[in-house]
Amino acid sequence: MSHDDIYSGLRQLGAAIKLPQCPEEAVLERVLNPQKGVAYAVRFAAPEFTSLCPMTSQPDFAHLVIDYVPGEWLVDSKSLKLFLGSFRNHGAFHEDCTVTIARRLVDLLAPRWLRIGGYWYPRGGIPIDVFYQTGPVPEGVWIPDQGVPPYRGRG
Repeated sequence: MSHDDIYSGLRQLGAAIKLPQCPEEAVLERVLNPQKGVAYAVRFAAPEFTSLCPMTSQPDFAHLVIDYVPGEWLVDSKSLKLFLGSFRNHGAFHEDCTVTIARRLVDLLAPRWLRIGGYWYPRGGIPIDVFYQTGPVPEGVWIPDQGVPPYRGRG
């Protein structure tokens, strides 16, 4: 299968797309994994993720690290950026944001394995870190540490 065939279904890549107003409006896109017979890890880091507190509407900030071992599908990175950006005006607690992101990716990709680390900056003096993982790491795949230190003035 040629690269043109793999990428022909993408609607957002290479197009001027406005940031979705909420996660429900965001369209995550996927492409066939041309290396689907190989066990390897993919990492996305979003060190400036933003959402809103659902009670106060104050901004919440996180450093997200998403690791996955693809199966048949890869997520298109532009659609992922737009999806993550759609949380900017979305009110939800840290736990809900982090797990929602993971579950949308799992539903889209059916990866062999996925984990997300949501390293949230303090609000009221307490950082909240949220972790989600689909199961044990597949054998033979190197998954590096997420590299985000415990909170001591992260940055």
